[in-house]
Amino acid sequence: MYDQQFTPPAARPAWQRLLLRWLISSLGIFVAIWIVPGIHFSGPGWHIGVVALVFGLLNALLRPLLYLLTCPLVILTLGLFGLVINAVLLGLTSALADQLNIAFHIDGFWPAFWGGLVISIVTTVLSLLAGDTNIRVVTVSREQ
Repeated sequence: MYDQQFTPPAARPAWQRLLLRWLISSLGIFVAIWIVPGIHFSGPGWHIGVVALVFGLLNALLRPLLYLLTCPLVILTLGLFGLVINAVLLGLTSALADQLNIAFHIDGFWPAFWGGLVISIVTTVLSLLAGDTNIRVVTVSREQ
């Protein structure tokens, strides 16, 4: 049924995957700062890495809970409510960055919404290019 056997690529060590995801997230936040009006940043470049770390921790800790609490909305909107959750987490990241004296500020919901969308797109594309995400394409040939 399958033309070829699938062999997954060799897995990277956990610390390399974590470092790669952190760098990709930092680049996604940098692109959002650059593209989205209403997202402001000033300070040394390594502060973007701290913002990415805070954003990653909030995603790891709060995203599952927020998805659980808003499960009906996520289902009714076919997953699009996830963009609202991402915007809320980005707004929380901005508030925590302010507490850490990092000049990362988001003006409101819509800049957070569009920033979250940009970050999602950039991190998805870069993860695919870096080989961090496995894609398996199966083709089935019909015999006549």
